[in-house]
Amino acid sequence: MKSLTTPLSKRDIEELAVGEQVYLTGTIYTARDQAHKKLAEAIEKNRKIPIDLNGKVIYYCGPTPARPGKATGAAGPTTSGRMDKFTPALLKKGVFAMIGKGKRSGEVIKAIKKHSAVYFLSYAGCGALLSTYIEKSEPVAFTELGPEAIYKMEVRNLPLFVGIDSRGNDIFEKRAPIKGRKRRVS
Repeated sequence: MKSLTTPLSKRDIEELAVGEQVYLTGTIYTARDQAHKKLAEAIEKNRKIPIDLNGKVIYYCGPTPARPGKATGAAGPTTSGRMDKFTPALLKKGVFAMIGKGKRSGEVIKAIKKHSAVYFLSYAGCGALLSTYIEKSEPVAFTELGPEAIYKMEVRNLPLFVGIDSRGNDIFEKRAPIKGRKRRVS
């Protein structure tokens, strides 16, 4: 089990191994489908993007409105595969880490390996619980998208698992064989 603090270094990322549990503290940014689309379009057209992506951690999350006295409402991960077509461009712009749920495409795994990035898995279905690890949340870009805006969040000890490490090892390919079934070899 490791505790990491943003900004992450390349060394932090390269030392992580698939399946390892991590507690993340520091600044992260949310971005879901629509924000990814806007970022990718701006990158493609060489337009200025609203946040510097270099070294950032992107959480695939659209938080619900905060209740009084809370930093945010429920803030669980969304399915990462929906961001796959945009992810290589964001990694090329310097994103170090992504947080979400579910498998990633072969193209994303290659891009993670190429850019020495990492993909963290978060707990699905636990948005209310995960919000308790968020100390501050504010929209910083694409506010017209509502919950799909980009939010800057300050997190403390956010529990995560390494889903894909910087060498391209994928937790979904590392499962133990089920008795009576041959293990798939990559």
